[in-house]
Order: sequence, then C-alpha cells, then structure tokens
Amino acid sequence: MNIPDSNTVFPLTNYKNLCFLKNLVNNPNIIVGDYTYYDDFDDVSNFEKNVKYHFDFIGDKLIIGKFCMIASGATFIMNGGNHLTEATSAYPFAIFGGAWQDAMKGKSYPTKGDTVIGNDVWIGHDATIMPGVQIGHGAIIATKAVVTKNVEPYTIVGGNPAKEIKKRFSEDSIARLLEMKWWDWDLEKITQNVAKLTSNPEELF
Repeated sequence: MNIPDSNTVFPLTNYKNLCFLKNLVNNPNIIVGDYTYYDDFDDVSNFEKNVKYHFDFIGDKLIIGKFCMIASGATFIMNGGNHLTEATSAYPFAIFGGAWQDAMKGKSYPTKGDTVIGNDVWIGHDATIMPGVQIGHGAIIATKAVVTKNVEPYTIVGGNPAKEIKKRFSEDSIARLLEMKWWDWDLEKITQNVAKLTSNPEELF
C-alpha cells in the first residue's frame, strides 16, 4: 500500500510551493501535526515569517493539528503583539529603556495563551488568526477573515471580525465526527476510507 509519507517535505512531484509543514518548521514553539500542508505563492519558508510577534521570552505556542490545509498569506498574530488596553496609554515605554525602563514594574502585558488549531481545519488565503484563538476540528476559515475569538468545530467563519456563516453538518453529525476522530486512525484505516472521507459524513456512520 503506497501511502503518502508525512515526513516528505514536498509531497507533490516537481512542485515546491506546497510542503508538509512539520518538516519545515524550526521554532520549537510551533507544533504541527502529520499531513498538515502549507501552500505559498512565493516560498513555503514564508510560513514562520507569517507567525508574528512570536517572542521566545513569552513562551506562547502555536499548535496546529493533523490534516490541516493552510493557504498562502495566512497569518498568526501571537501574544508578543499585545499592548496595554486599560492603561491611559497603550505605548510600550519600558522596551526603550533609559528613564522609561521601569514603566512596567509590577505590571505585565496581556496574554491570551496558546493559539490552537484543531485537526482537519482549512485556513484560507490571507486569513489572520489573533492571539489565543482556538479553532475547532473541521472548521473552515474564509479568505481574508480576521479571527478574533474561538471557532466551534465544523463551522465556517468569514469577515472582519470573523463571524459564523454556517455549520458544515448537522449537530448530530458533528457530534459523531468528533467522537470518531478519524484523524487519529492508523494510516491503513484512513487509506481504506479515503473515498468515504471525501463523501458526505453519513458514509462513515
């Protein structure tokens, strides 16, 4: 059985604009599951450049599940981009040192925790994911969407800020898919069921 190898960097012959992302990521705070791919119009190495304000000293993680599809220009804003919003000024005085170095003494910049993308999530071209957002399994993020809050599983969202457009399936089907967790099946079982996985979910039940 000739199953595609998740450890291949470029799985499409003679095409270098799509990669299995886990094999290209170097930052230990970016964790990517098997078979998740990134497609870039120019250079797949742009992915980490599009993870913005991701500073080691903050320690937040970008966690992406298996079998995700990430389009060119998708951007992830991390917690290092946060400023004070309840203070008189949002200006980061302390980072410039000198007489301003103690401006944040006893205070801290806001953080919303890790950004977590579930399994089988499609993130469209030029979509932006804001810090600490959690995107449920099977969700679809429309082109140029700006996702500022969590997205429920198997939900399509779009716009700025992103809002629910519709559920992909019935609540019953979604519950059964979440219980099934096909992405955790062994590769042989996934391979045996690819025709069903590319059909209506009722084919799997």
